[in-house]
Amino acid sequence: MISPTILVHRQTLSSRIAIVVALLLVLAIPTMPFWASSGQIRLIIELSCLIAIAQMWNLLAGYGGMVSVGQQAFIGTGGYCLFVLSAYGGLNPFLAVPLAAILPALLAAPSYLLLRKLDGPYFAIGTWVLAEVFRLLTGNLSMLNAGSGMTLRAMGQFTAHQREIGLTILCALLLLVTVGGTFLMLRSRQGLAMTAMRDDPVSAASQGVNVARMRFAIFVAAAMGTGLAGAIYYMAQLRISPGSGFDPYWSSICIFIVMVGGIGRLEGPIIGALLYFFATRLFGHYGASYMIVLGLLTLIVALFSPGGLWSLLSRIGDWPWFPTGYRLKVIATDERGV
Repeated sequence: MISPTILVHRQTLSSRIAIVVALLLVLAIPTMPFWASSGQIRLIIELSCLIAIAQMWNLLAGYGGMVSVGQQAFIGTGGYCLFVLSAYGGLNPFLAVPLAAILPALLAAPSYLLLRKLDGPYFAIGTWVLAEVFRLLTGNLSMLNAGSGMTLRAMGQFTAHQREIGLTILCALLLLVTVGGTFLMLRSRQGLAMTAMRDDPVSAASQGVNVARMRFAIFVAAAMGTGLAGAIYYMAQLRISPGSGFDPYWSSICIFIVMVGGIGRLEGPIIGALLYFFATRLFGHYGASYMIVLGLLTLIVALFSPGGLWSLLSRIGDWPWFPTGYRLKVIATDERGV
């Protein structure tokens, strides 16, 4: 007599391979100053920041249901916080980077209390207004050199090789915190509540999920991760200004990456960031026409494949990279367990 055996598991062969490859790539980043060129290191720094920022926007919109077009508020805040701590606090810039994530969190908490009653497009407009307020305030503070911006002069005490070592280590930690931290969080009980809230907030609330508190935590966490990426990005640039740090183009990048890659999945922002990064390198010299093509691509994907490129890949084969849910596997066995 045949009796089925049901196994519950999370990992698959594809996920085991993907996680090992991802860890090896992240661990290889800090070794780049010893074998890669300065140009290649700058590209990896930029790509790491793009993945981190997009992953935070995906957490915000894909799981929290909060579509923001003002995440540049926390990118600029994190960058400016690093420059201020270094210039006025006398801190080592590399040690000040983790502290630069605190100010975005402190600003995100009261900001969410103002935005929480808004929904849909009103919430999105509210985040844009918030970012513009931050930009205007920064551009009028004399201690921040107003609209002229600030230069990270403290980096002059380090050689170019030392800077590259520090920046690559920070990039590896950034990916571990944003991508790895999100992965671990989604596999926890809070992650189960977040997934339920993503699928249906009303049903999740009826099952005991505190949707308001969960959204508040997501908003603050996304602000911290975004601010951390902003601090690292502008540390590599050695200069920041209100126009660059609070540029609305940052939100456009996030929307493109996540919408094209796949919203509500960890794999989506990675695929979208890689697509955007290489497309920018190959076709960026076409200027405005290139941006129009990116906008049309985003619109086409949103209309015909709302799940992004990742959903198209999933139709070809079930090969998850970072599975967060449980899977059932039925094995037919006889009474002897064979």
